[in-house]
Amino acid sequence: MNSSMAPAKYQKPPQLPPKFTATTESLIADTKRLIDRSRGVQDAIVKDVSKEKASFESVLLPIARDDNKMAIESHIIGFYQAVSTDQALRDASTEAEKLLDDYGIESSMRQEVYDLVDAALQQKEELDPESKRLLEKEYKSYVRNGLGIPIGPKRDRFKEIKKRLSEISIVFQKNLNEEQGGLWFTLEELDGVPDDLVSSLKKGEGENEGKIWLTFKYPDLFPTLKYATNAETRKRVFIENENKCNQNVPLFKEAIMLRDEGARLLGYNNHAEFRIEDKMAKLPKTVDDFLGDLRTRLAPGGVKEIAKLLELKQADLKERGLPKETDNYFLWDHRYYDRLMLERDFSLDQQKIAEYFPLQTTIQGMLKIFEELFGLVFIEIVGEDRDALADGGKGSDIVWHKDVQVYSVWDDEGEGSGFVGYLYLDLFPRDGKYGHAANFNLQPGYIDENGKRRYPATALVCNFSKPTPKKPSLLKHDEVVTLFHELGHGIHDLVSRTIYSRFHGTNTVRDFVEAPSQMLENWCWTPSQLKSLSHHYSHLSPEYEAAYFESSGDTKKPAENIPHELIANIISTKHVNDALFNLRQLHFGMFDMTVHEPESHEALEKLDVSTTYNKLRKEISKIDGPEALDEPGKENFKWGNGQATFGHLIGGYDAGYYGYLSSQVYSADMFYTVFKADPMNGKEGRRYRHTVLEKGGSQEEMDTLEDFLGRKPSTEAFYKELGISK
Repeated sequence: MNSSMAPAKYQKPPQLPPKFTATTESLIADTKRLIDRSRGVQDAIVKDVSKEKASFESVLLPIARDDNKMAIESHIIGFYQAVSTDQALRDASTEAEKLLDDYGIESSMRQEVYDLVDAALQQKEELDPESKRLLEKEYKSYVRNGLGIPIGPKRDRFKEIKKRLSEISIVFQKNLNEEQGGLWFTLEELDGVPDDLVSSLKKGEGENEGKIWLTFKYPDLFPTLKYATNAETRKRVFIENENKCNQNVPLFKEAIMLRDEGARLLGYNNHAEFRIEDKMAKLPKTVDDFLGDLRTRLAPGGVKEIAKLLELKQADLKERGLPKETDNYFLWDHRYYDRLMLERDFSLDQQKIAEYFPLQTTIQGMLKIFEELFGLVFIEIVGEDRDALADGGKGSDIVWHKDVQVYSVWDDEGEGSGFVGYLYLDLFPRDGKYGHAANFNLQPGYIDENGKRRYPATALVCNFSKPTPKKPSLLKHDEVVTLFHELGHGIHDLVSRTIYSRFHGTNTVRDFVEAPSQMLENWCWTPSQLKSLSHHYSHLSPEYEAAYFESSGDTKKPAENIPHELIANIISTKHVNDALFNLRQLHFGMFDMTVHEPESHEALEKLDVSTTYNKLRKEISKIDGPEALDEPGKENFKWGNGQATFGHLIGGYDAGYYGYLSSQVYSADMFYTVFKADPMNGKEGRRYRHTVLEKGGSQEEMDTLEDFLGRKPSTEAFYKELGISK
């Protein structure tokens, strides 16, 4: 509901939302002020505390409190580069983030602070569990940042490596965000691609008269790979997309070389060993065994799926009177024939399904599910209520763009009616905006120095198609799943209750962080939930109703909720070509491990990364790339540089991409054990909220999981769900 209609107790949040009124100057000035304050806190500790007097309270608490205050501003400073429409503001945000990263490296390498943290650890004080964890993690992070390396050239080199890696990661992501590539196509070449998309594309002039410009952004790319009937078009789009950011190729290679060198300086055998040590898996061997076992179990399924898809491809070419190509099933065939199979064998009509999931009603439906499960209330803040919260400013000050929706989130009466935090939704593509779907923490929650709770703010940034006068934004089922998944991260971020911002919300280890959101995806495959989420767009307004009749030629209005047979169709397709989907994830995960656990530094230097990437994909997924058209024995795997478009491995998932798969093991286990029988069980929902989500990263994630399951986790449910249990 919106705020003006909300019960009085939900109208006035106890904490004002942040403002988004930064200028290029203020971003840099604020960043310098934060850095100066933080440096001052550390200087004071070094000056005033002797090793003998070092304790949690004298050394770690002031640093943790400074971290808390820093996060309240720094996350937003870095957020502008993902969402601002102003190039100068995005650049300043990137610049500010670089300053913060450099300062982070400098402060994480302060010998005299490390010595005091070490001394505090030696005190072996009785601390509450979260403070004890903070002390241990803080100590370990100094060691991992090179302070275990004796002072001298080796340590200086390690510091240089850290700095350069931070630069690489910023430039790599910026190249991806600012990527403006695309291809000119004639209308004929785009035959089959949905009209809505084709009519929205830029028209060519001059030498490109009569052509249209197709970019590599998801809303252009995926429908083209899914629907373009011309295989040559799909091939061009696919290969060019793999080559859209080739300036990242040398950066990727440099990053893996530097990581390897850094890990060896710290005394590890490789970067994977260094990274996995403090995750749930603990050892690279655990990860390699898990991925290897999964590959063995999935491989036969993948081969079967390809055989069926190839059959479909041959039949399709024959039907269209086209010559049979070769007996290959290509990478650029997959989205097309996967979709065709779903339509033919399962009569799954994505466009028809999308009519039942207009973006706004779907979001309302999702929020309702979270309200029922977790005991929450979402109040949309609109109009004058925005002005009231802008603290003397304008209502537009509390959002970064006019399209952004903002909600205040509360506990319902059963949970005590307290304030929870702010949720923002930024749903449509814009130039220069972050191109995928993600959840960004804007401000973490924590307990401040007066023992008062500070509340979080979190944002969902997505790229769904914009509404038009004839059609609202309509979501395909996979987009409904994506939205629910990202909203899951948002809820995790909102309901978390930790003492320190460092452990807030999704600040868990990487091989667990996806589990809570992946578990919630199950609700999008549950008939009753799908029905309650759906709302045919012709029921939204007389204008949309008229437009529907006009475009569909129907004379009768469809039912308001999605009919059972469509739901049954969706659910029957959950595991279609699932082995291939998971083998694709496995390719990313195994490639990630391959480049991060080389036999030696020299071996890594010789490694041809692009060849490794493409060859591994062929070996694992069994789908052909262009190399299949080469002479046998002379296959050239250098046709694309997918690793250069793969932000995850540079942006924090290095030696961690397997986390998507291992999180799925945990999420399947939680869902099957606790929710499958009754997905809307509010008692279990609240137990999940308090046992799992609330804890954030404030305790060992394995303990969190065991508390909730009442036992150690098992892979059984995951394999059962995939239909490959032994």
